[in-house]
Amino acid sequence: MEAPDEVAGAPCPSCGTPNPPGRRFCRRCAAALDPAPKPEPLPWWRRVWPFHRRVRAGSGRAVRFLVILAVVLALCAGALLLLPAGRALFEDTRDKLGKARPITPVSIEASAASPRHPAKNTTDGLSNSYWGAPAEGDSVTYTFREPFRLVDLIITNGPSKDPEDYTSEARALRIDLEVTTQDGGQQHKELALGDKPGPQTIHTALSDVKTVRLVLREPVELTPGRQLALAEVEFFQRG
Repeated sequence: MEAPDEVAGAPCPSCGTPNPPGRRFCRRCAAALDPAPKPEPLPWWRRVWPFHRRVRAGSGRAVRFLVILAVVLALCAGALLLLPAGRALFEDTRDKLGKARPITPVSIEASAASPRHPAKNTTDGLSNSYWGAPAEGDSVTYTFREPFRLVDLIITNGPSKDPEDYTSEARALRIDLEVTTQDGGQQHKELALGDKPGPQTIHTALSDVKTVRLVLREPVELTPGRQLALAEVEFFQRG
C-alpha cells in the first residue's frame, strides 16, 4: 500500500500536491512554487515606435529625449513658416468682413505729363479726363496723410470710359504697383489690366501704406502723336 502523504504546506499551483515550507519547486511535478509575477502591460505610448520595446531602467531615455526634442523643434519650425500665411489669412478675412471706404491722397506727383492732362486728373472723380503720359515707364506717385490698409484699387484705363473715346489714346495693359510703408519698407505688385473701357477692381491687401507709385507698362497703340492715358485711380481702405 502507498504510504499516506503527511506533508503539510502550500499546495503546488500546478498539480495541487502539498510541499514542505521552503521548497522552490514542486516535489511531484517540479513546477515553480513561487513564480515571478507577470509584468504589467505597457501603456499605449510605450508600444509606439521607438518606445515599443521594454527596456531596463535608465536605458533608452536619451533616445526618447532626442525624439521628443526633434518633434518639438519640428512644431516650432512649422509655426514660424506658417506664421506669415496665417497672418495674411487673418488680415484678408478682416478685409472681407468690413466695408471698404474710399481714401484720397494729399499729393500727386508724376514723372511726366502732357500739358493739358496732368496726373491730378486721375483723382478728380471724372472718367472723361485723364493723365496723359508721353512714354512707357512714366509713373505717378500718390502720398497719403496717414498709413492705412489698402484693400482695393479701382482703375479706369484709357482716356474715357466711353467706348467711342476709349481707343482715341494709347493704354497700358500692365501697371507696376510700388508701395512704401510707414517704416520705409517696399512692396511690389504687377497689376494686369484688360484693354476695355470702364472701371476695373483690383484686390491689393497691403498694410501700412504711405505712398503708392504706379508705373505704366506694356503700352498698346502708342504711336507718334498719341499718349498713354489713365482716366481714374480710386483707393479704398479697410472700413
